[in-house]
Parts: sequence; structure tokens; C-alpha cells
Amino acid sequence: MTVLSQPLTAWFAERGWAPRRHQTDMLAVARDGRHGLLVATTGAGKTLAGFLPTLVDLIEHPSEGLHTLYVSPLKALATDVQRNLLTPIAEMGLDIRVETRTGDTPSDRKARQRIRPPQILLTTPESLSLLLSYPDSFTMFETLRTIVVDEVHAVATGKRGDLLSLCMARLQAIAPALRRVALSATVADADGYRAWLAPDGDIDQVALVHGEPGAAPNIAIVLPQGKVPWAGHSGRYAAEQVMAEIAAHRTTIVFCNTRSLAELIFQDLWKVNAESLPIGVHHGSLSLEARRKVEGAMADGKLRALVATSSLDLGVDWGDVDCVIQMGAPKGSSRLLQRIGRSNHRLDEPSQALIVPGNRFEYLEGRAALDAVEAGELDPDIFRPGALDVLAQHVMACACAAPFSQAAMLDELRSALPYSALTEATFDQVLGFIRDGGYALKAYDKFKRLTQGPDGLWRVSHPQFVTQHRLNAGIIVEATMLTVRFKNGRSLGKVEEGFAATLSPGDTFFFAGLSLEVIATSTEDLLVRATAKPARIPTYGGARMPISTNLANRVRGFLADSTAWHRFPDDVREWLEMQERRSILPSPGQLLVETFPREGRNYMVAYSFEGWNAHQSLGMLITRRMETLGLKPMGFVASDYAFACHSLEPVTDPRALFSADILEDEFVEWVEGSSLLKRAFREVAVIGGLVERQHPGKRKTGKQVTFSTDLIYDVLRKYEPGHLLLRAAWDDARARMTDVGRLGHLLDRAAATMVHVDLDRVSPLAVPVLTLIGRERVAQGHADDALLIEAEALAGEAMRLD
Repeated sequence: MTVLSQPLTAWFAERGWAPRRHQTDMLAVARDGRHGLLVATTGAGKTLAGFLPTLVDLIEHPSEGLHTLYVSPLKALATDVQRNLLTPIAEMGLDIRVETRTGDTPSDRKARQRIRPPQILLTTPESLSLLLSYPDSFTMFETLRTIVVDEVHAVATGKRGDLLSLCMARLQAIAPALRRVALSATVADADGYRAWLAPDGDIDQVALVHGEPGAAPNIAIVLPQGKVPWAGHSGRYAAEQVMAEIAAHRTTIVFCNTRSLAELIFQDLWKVNAESLPIGVHHGSLSLEARRKVEGAMADGKLRALVATSSLDLGVDWGDVDCVIQMGAPKGSSRLLQRIGRSNHRLDEPSQALIVPGNRFEYLEGRAALDAVEAGELDPDIFRPGALDVLAQHVMACACAAPFSQAAMLDELRSALPYSALTEATFDQVLGFIRDGGYALKAYDKFKRLTQGPDGLWRVSHPQFVTQHRLNAGIIVEATMLTVRFKNGRSLGKVEEGFAATLSPGDTFFFAGLSLEVIATSTEDLLVRATAKPARIPTYGGARMPISTNLANRVRGFLADSTAWHRFPDDVREWLEMQERRSILPSPGQLLVETFPREGRNYMVAYSFEGWNAHQSLGMLITRRMETLGLKPMGFVASDYAFACHSLEPVTDPRALFSADILEDEFVEWVEGSSLLKRAFREVAVIGGLVERQHPGKRKTGKQVTFSTDLIYDVLRKYEPGHLLLRAAWDDARARMTDVGRLGHLLDRAAATMVHVDLDRVSPLAVPVLTLIGRERVAQGHADDALLIEAEALAGEAMRLD
């Protein structure tokens, strides 16, 4: 306690607490002037450990001006941390101001914060980038002593991490003594994060502090009252069981993998909520008012359950949460640990969690996740070079703040690890792109954003481009959204324009836990009224989370090791035993491909466990190749575990379909001819600032943005195929949209490891993926019943011994 200042010592003592070892270790790291990475379990007091050095410094050396910047991946987390930080500051009577700055902050407060900032400012990567685009950023940040990046694993390896690393490089140039701190509970590659955090990637500058291990979590898998389903991925069958768990606990968070599923599960739970327990729903598309209302109700202990998406994965500390339920498969052990950590946010008590698998493969995935958590195995962290569209956006932000020298800017950019290998030639391209759009677009004034003066400095060509940048900056490019409003103007949140386009007056849909009837639509609003009519669920086009490689490897291991089957429910064990008798179960190194006829069609199912994105891409490529070979393909479906093609002619030699040259020939042709590359180009064009989403006073519709980017895309493909943004779009299409890394891994081993089994009918292992074909054929509204019949019919065939 001797290292703490007196007010802090007294505050701990009054509560009968003592600082934990890792908290004092972080204080020692700060006193040594070093950067620090803290890896500690949820509930171990990570956030306090990050702020303790700031509180000590401000107590010992009171000062005005911005002292500490806290960066959170979520607005909700920044708000929650502010609430939890203000309490001890008030109780100690300290004269320290703490404020948040996110997209939700009123504009008058934003303006005041730039002139008279608080000592501690809580923000997000995007809001920080915007702050750095103002000329007064140099005076605002010159007093900055510390930046704390919370939940660093959620940003560092993606485009938001690229932006944040560039922002830190700029802050370090403004305040050379700046100390960097990062916090996380789920870091597999600590050295990777130390390098990402450090100036110039020098990991020796970053001290690694490990927290004490907490109590092991208590996780169970919910099994249905009947059999584990053959089909589905949501666990909706368990609504009554989930409601019983809610009734048995103080407060429960029910996590869903998508916003659509969150709305659906909320409705399912409400139907079986016989005791009318207060439950809510929370996801990123709800309005600020709706999110704040439900967050406040949770913080005050007024809700018994909250159905949520990844909008609440991270850090939010509601002490009364004593149970977490994951609907459907968790997709990764790190994600599961994050979600489990929302329960019993205390180090010495085990977190309580339940997994509700959607089908039999998801049962195996849930069991794999439990084993991975028990073994301390986290999902791999994959760092990659920084994205060029993000770089262009950041350079434009810097130009909005002040003219810059090309050589000095290049040095600054290279001090951020993702851009440490940035060449002069590539940087010239980036500047050329911002200067005039590039060779094919330079005739248009609207793209001439930068000018190099006689003094050699680069500056913004016209003030309108500064306004345009600040209106359109950001890394998350969602589909264009329409605001859902009542007649009185009250906003409930947003739905995607594509979904809204399917609605007409009189149609109904569930949103924010309500059944809503459409009154009218405009380019910006969807006018609604509450109704009691049955309704559909909005769909969102967000990225799908594929199963992580470590969970996929564990599921493969289960299939090959029958000694582990005694741990499984009887129907799952019988499913695997029947597969072993009728076909084979692949060993971890094998690629099983089954072929069989059914109802006049021929099916091929490949069990590769490389995730939905890779299987979706491979399905497209394989069916193209089948077409060339005259096999008359009719379509394909993909899951995380397998993909299935159906055709009029049988596949007799699958090896010819899976050869590795498919990535050299058909892959490039397919991506260039599909909408994938255009979609990727739309995103990088918006991030890179080539196409604006918003003008002062009005917003472009999604159709207008798509039309603009499609036109530019076609021009560049024809006249400048090496354009910077086309390169960036290709990088996105390969890495994110098609998961080409896992696809390549699968194809590299296919020829040598393939085992082809030709069957006379569907196999037990094929039933879950084949029911996806049924899902595509069934009309909306009758889907669940029809799928159940389809799955049972398939299962009956598959599980017969004769």
C-alpha cells in the first residue's frame, strides 16, 4: 500500500480492500515510465489497474488539461467505465473531471472538450481519429501522459486497430513522453500485442503484467427435453428451459450471435414468460435512447434478463449478473470466455454459463469450447499489414489538422507496427490517390483533396474537403440504414435499407422487442405504429462469424476418438456410431467426401471444418468447375463444418474438383465476376474517402452510394487496374469475405488426405448440412414446421441400418 497516495490508501481501507498484485505491478510499470500490457481475467479489476497510475499522478501532481485518454471499442463500455470511475473519484473528493466522447456525445460538449478538455477522456478509435483532424488537437493533446486501450484484442488485429495504431503514432509525435497501456482478458499471443502497442514495434519497451487466475468458470450445455435437433443453429427449441434459468437467477444475459436472432429469441422468451418477468433486448441497431434505457435498467437491477449481441461482449460491469446463456454455438473459446466473464464480475467467484446448441454439430462445438476454456486455449490472434484505405483516411485527417511534410509523415506512419514496412512507392500512391483520385480520376475536381505547395508541404485543397472528411470518417461501413420512428418522432433505432425495401404499408416486423406495423417509408425513415399482429424479424447483412480453427480441430478430434463419446448424450453418441457403421468418421488429417443419390439428385458432401466463409467460397468454385465438367450442378449449401453440392449427374472423382489450381484460375475469375469485389470496393472507397456517405444536411441512400462506387469501380478496372483502392478491395475480398487462407489450407491438403465414400443413400453426418437445402426451399412463415419434417425424414433414412 506504500506506493499508493493517501486518499487511495484510505479509500481501499474503508472498504476493507487491498489492491491486487497486478494493480500495484501496473503502478510500478508507470513509475518506471514504461508502456504496459495487462492480461487478466474478467473481474480482476483490469480497468482500475489501467487508471490507478493516472489517479496517483493526478493526486500527487494536480493539473489541468488532458492527462489520460481511455479508448474503448464500444460506446456502452466507455459510458459504463465513466459511471464506475466517477464513484471512487467522488468518494475520495478528488478534483478530477471524467467525460466521454463518442458518436453519441452532443456537439456543444464536443466543441467545449477541444477547448477545455477534462483530465480523463473516454472515447472510441473513430472519435479519437476525428479529434486528431482539428487544428487545436496539437494543444489539446500536448499535455497527454497516458493512453489506455481497453479490450485490445477486440480491435488490434482489424481495421479499427490499424486506425488506432496510426492515431497513437500521431499522439506520440504531439506528446513524445506519452505512455501506452493495453488491457485484455483474452490474449493468446502476448508478444504480438506488445509489438502492436509499442512505438516502432519494439516489444522490449512494453512490460507484460499477468493478473492472478480467477475461479474456474462453471459452464454447462443445455440439452433439450427430447433429442438434440438435427437442424437449426439458434437453440430456439429451448425457450422454456432458458426462461426457467432466468427465473432461477437474479440477472441473466442471453447472448445471440446476430441482431436478427436477438429479436427472435426475445419474442420466443416473451411468449413463455408466464411470470411476466422484466426482460429487455440490446443490440447495435437500437437507438441511443433505447440502449441507454436498457443499460440503465440493468445497472439498477431492474431487469431479470437481457437478450444481447456482441454489443455487450466486452467489459460492461453489472454486478448482479449471475448467469450468462449462449444461444447457438460460441464459434470461439475467446469469445465464449468474454461472454462468460459478464457473469459474477468478481475474481473469487466462478462465472455461471450455459450453452444452448442448435444442432448436433453445434453440440460437439459447444463441448469443444468447454474443453478449450478448461485447457486455457484461446483463439489464435492473426496480425497482418495495415490496410491502405485506412491509411488514406488517416493521412487526410492529419492534413485537415495542419499541412505536413511527406518525409516526416512517412516516418511517423512507419512507427505504427501495421505500417512499419510501408514503402516510399506505396506512400506516393496513397498521396497521389488523396491528391486527385489517381490517373483515371484526376480530371474530376471532386477528387482533388490535397495540394503540395511550393514549400513542399501537403495541405487540404479546399475547406469543403475538411467538412466532407469529418462527416464521413469511420472504419465501420454498415449497409445504409433507415430510422424506425413512431408518428410522434420517437426513434427506436435503425434497420438496413435492403430489409426496409421489402416492406410495404401494413406489413409488420419485430424490432426493439415490439411488433410494429409500417405506415409509410421515405429515403431516411420507416414510419411505424405498435400492433399486436404477428410479425417477421429484420435481417441484417453483417459479417458471419466462422468457427475458429482451434474449435474446429477439437471437433475433428471428437469424431476420430470414440473413447470420448461416453461424455455425449445418447442421441449424439448413436448418431456418430451409426455414421461409423454406414460410412466412416474422418481422422483429424483426413478430408471426408461422401457421394450419394436422393430423390433424383446426386449429392456430394465434404466435411472440411474450415468455417462458413471458406465453404461458401469453395461451394461457388466447385459448382463452377462441375458446370465445366458437364455434371449439371443445381446448387450448394454451406455450414461451418461441411458443404454440400447437388447435381443431376453424379460426381465419381471428387479429387478433380478439389485441385489446388482452383485458386489460381477459377478463384480470380469468380471474384472479379461476382459482386464480392464490388462490395469490397464500396467499403474501401467509403473508408478511403473517395465516395462520401453524407453531405452537409443530407445523407446519400445506399443505392446512390452503390451506384457511385460501381461506376468508379468499372472505370478503374478498365483504365487503372493497379489502383490503390482496387488493391485494397482485393485484400479485403481475399482475407475477410472469402477466408482465402483457410480455403487455401483446405485445398493444399485435399488431394493427399481425401477419403471418398460412395453411399447408396444419405449418411447420418450429412443430415445437418442437407437440411440447409430444405431451409432454402421453404416459404417464410412455415419454415420451422416444414424443416422439422424434412430433417426427420432425412434422419430416418440416414439412421437405418439396412
